[in-house]
Amino acid sequence: MNAQAATILMVEDDPEISRLVADFMRREGFEVACVADGKAMDSMLQRLRPDLVILDLMLPGEDGLSICRRLRADDAIPILMLTAKSDEIDRVVGLEMGADDYLTKPFGPRELLARVRAILRRASGTPPKPLVRRFAFDRFVIDLDARSVETTGAETPELQLTSAEFDLLGCFVQRPRRVLTRDQILDWTRGRSAEPFDRTVDMLISRLRRKLDGASPGSNLITTVRNGGYLFTATVKQVS
Repeated sequence: MNAQAATILMVEDDPEISRLVADFMRREGFEVACVADGKAMDSMLQRLRPDLVILDLMLPGEDGLSICRRLRADDAIPILMLTAKSDEIDRVVGLEMGADDYLTKPFGPRELLARVRAILRRASGTPPKPLVRRFAFDRFVIDLDARSVETTGAETPELQLTSAEFDLLGCFVQRPRRVLTRDQILDWTRGRSAEPFDRTVDMLISRLRRKLDGASPGSNLITTVRNGGYLFTATVKQVS
């Protein structure tokens, strides 16, 4: 199964969580449908065959454990359970009811994405493919796994970045030539723990700009888009 083409059904009664998760997963290439309870889920399943169900434990009416038991009795659709509860007994019961994985709120969107992809790989029986995690742009090569940035033609062969600056650059190189808002940048680099109007992103971008410009003068790799956000202007290529 191609995870990027997968369809997700989210059963969650908190509309804000549903919206945030759906927006994020759609940006990552998934199709997402959202319902608020078990009755709405049953109606949706008559029209939609999802590849995975994200199921909240605490729902109005029929709870998530009951829904999970019912889904597992009738079908083999993979299930990822979400809950605000963190007690081990809740995790164990959810898994014993047939859930494939369990994620406790609050959670970061990247962790959710990783778990969804892992569940879909297991469901399809396809071993994970090695991902190319090295990108070249301008005079730089960034390795996301080694967390390093090499430079060419500079006095210092490696660009020294803080952890936050590296995460920010990683966010940009994976989304080049695309205007990113502050909220999107915070979402992709820090998850749901970030404050929605946190101005630290502006300071991080200022510091990252100085370091990139210092190693590649005049490159102007990060530009500000008025009333929009920030744009990474470089042409980015994956390298082995």
